[in-house]
Amino acid sequence: MSSLQKNSARPRTKLTAYLATAVVALMLGASYAAVPLYKLFCAATGYDGTTQRADAAPGQILDRDVTVRFNADVGQGLRWKFQPVQRDITLKVGEEALVYYRATNVSDQTIVGMATFNVTPDKAGQYFDKIACFCFTEQSLAPGQSIDMPVSFFVDPRIAQDRNLDDLTDIALSYTFFPVDKPAPRTTAAALSKSDTGVN
Repeated sequence: MSSLQKNSARPRTKLTAYLATAVVALMLGASYAAVPLYKLFCAATGYDGTTQRADAAPGQILDRDVTVRFNADVGQGLRWKFQPVQRDITLKVGEEALVYYRATNVSDQTIVGMATFNVTPDKAGQYFDKIACFCFTEQSLAPGQSIDMPVSFFVDPRIAQDRNLDDLTDIALSYTFFPVDKPAPRTTAAALSKSDTGVN
């Protein structure tokens, strides 16, 4: 290969290297952005049973009943007893409800846990609005300690405009507690038990 051919090949090699580096960087950036973008999508649409957030009930109550059933689970490795204080509640669409879940540490050591949630059927998520709850807030329980954690919510009256949900009469709200492998935060279960409302 002549020196002229070698010199002309170098820019192409550099360009290829730059393009390959750019593609890898773009793919890495997209993978990091995928999770928060998915969460934003779910929050906006209620997809995958993601509920909505609200500061207060809408003030409009419809003559339509919905029964909300409550489920509770614990993740592997969490030695807590976790259950809803009541199994279900029937309320009007637009009516605010306040219910409690109870957690008890049945181990011999202090454990920090955090709850995730979802609503089923998934299509009801965009109309299930929580005003206050304990989800995604770390809770610390000492051995044998119990706490009642509040959830305040309502079913959005806009559900009446969704023809796909005309037959909806039941919604399930499920929470799952998982262990958190780090020291207890400032907001502890003891502090939460003194409050009438949770943190959303």
